[in-house]
Amino acid sequence: MSPETVAALREHRTPKGDPLEAARLAGIMAAKRTADLIPLCHPLPLTHIEVRAELQETGVSLEAEAATNAQTGVEMEALTAVSVAALTVYDMCKALEKGMTITDIRLERKTGGKSGDYSA
Repeated sequence: MSPETVAALREHRTPKGDPLEAARLAGIMAAKRTADLIPLCHPLPLTHIEVRAELQETGVSLEAEAATNAQTGVEMEALTAVSVAALTVYDMCKALEKGMTITDIRLERKTGGKSGDYSA
């Protein structure tokens, strides 16, 4: 994001309301619908989903954490949550800046599931 867009977010001057809170909620909702969005992805009962949105100097940082009691990982749910949260920020801020970019969506850490633990 440009410094002007970051300043508008910091000062709560966005046309559609609070992009960070909307992104957080959109991410949670998206995680619950992952199996509907990604072909061959199994529907999972999530026991926990948290999405954090934080304003940084150059844009918005998003993180998602998901958990289930099922015998599989929930990395797709967490990645879907972050992706939809990022798209929500873009949608809510596009009136201020259309040239924003969404970058660096990645799995940082995973525990459990069939493939075991992972850390980037």
